[in-house]
Amino acid sequence: MSVRERAGRLTHYDVLVVTAAIWFLAKFLRYAFPPLFESFQLSYGVSNAVLGAAYTGFMLVYAAMQFPSGVLADRFGSVAIITTGAIVAAVAALVLVVDSPFLVLVAAMLVMGAGTGAHKTVAVRLLSQAYPSRTGRALGVLDTFGAFGGVVAPAAVVAVAGMGFALGASWRLIFLVAGAVGLALAVAFWIRVPKRVPSAAEGDAATSALSAAGLSQYATLFRDWRFSVFALLTVLFSFTYNGFVAFAPLYLTQEAGLADSTAGLLYSALFLASLSQLATGDLSDRVGKLPIIVLLLGLASAALVAFISLTDTAGPILLGAALILVGVGSHGFRPVRGAYLMAVIPDDVAGGGLGVVRTLLMAAGAVAPVTVGALSEVAGFQPAFWLLAASISSATVLGALLWVFD
Repeated sequence: MSVRERAGRLTHYDVLVVTAAIWFLAKFLRYAFPPLFESFQLSYGVSNAVLGAAYTGFMLVYAAMQFPSGVLADRFGSVAIITTGAIVAAVAALVLVVDSPFLVLVAAMLVMGAGTGAHKTVAVRLLSQAYPSRTGRALGVLDTFGAFGGVVAPAAVVAVAGMGFALGASWRLIFLVAGAVGLALAVAFWIRVPKRVPSAAEGDAATSALSAAGLSQYATLFRDWRFSVFALLTVLFSFTYNGFVAFAPLYLTQEAGLADSTAGLLYSALFLASLSQLATGDLSDRVGKLPIIVLLLGLASAALVAFISLTDTAGPILLGAALILVGVGSHGFRPVRGAYLMAVIPDDVAGGGLGVVRTLLMAAGAVAPVTVGALSEVAGFQPAFWLLAASISSATVLGALLWVFD
């Protein structure tokens, strides 16, 4: 293969790279908060329930953006929505550079939720347009980039812990860098993507987010029982995943008795398991989506049950192995979910249709942190995590049902 041919192949993936880089930053911002919970408790004197509520607020705003961002992308094009979201999130991150009260932190989290919430739904639509024959693979790369935000975030928290920062606590350096990078990526996306995917910069002027007729197009999707069952499946999965990742670090230290450094390492490994997405997305393009979905959800369910059951007796190696398997199943499921939805939703309502489902699943995910936080204080962490295991096990059963009747 000549140098020119190789360069051409690399150029072919530039849309994927810049889109995935913004998603990496969005997930980095989201997962930088859980490792900072103990620091927030010391700095602000707040409880698990309060921190869980703040994180739930972040996730609720994120969830609320899924449907409107999809509808607006149908109308105005993907480029405008993704660029605006990246700028909003970056500016909110920069607000946290200066020492400020807890309420400012909460407000910035909510705005970050809005900015990052404008990305994923629209990005799935964009990549399905840019790579129609390899949508599963492209979404696998996208989700892997995003999950690596979760790998890097706790490491970044540890890295800045010993640094000095003139404007306040050292962790604020994280948001200074994230804000600057976010603005640079927004500019790169705005300049590059319209040249490669002209349709992404265009919308359908006939599509109105405010008309009853327009909204009814999205509501009719739920008349198909298979679509409704799959939507419920994703809701149950999201509840488990978001509740698990929000409190896994505290669970490992307070319930399993691991050191902070060990818990941080295992938490990073949970996201490192996202490499599975590169295989599962591509595999779903080849052998079918529902069989892969059932396999992955079943793996995550069994691993989470083992993780909880071993809490009192196992050491960090066994707990880490179970944690990684939860990550393999959970992360591997995500690109297949997106590919399945893009295959069954009509093209003319793809953005809003996916937005409806993501609004539901992210709303369930947003409720999970406060539910786990409150239940952990009333009954303990293990009962709270058993609730998460029951939720993802139910999702596995629904997946099997869809596969049987497919």
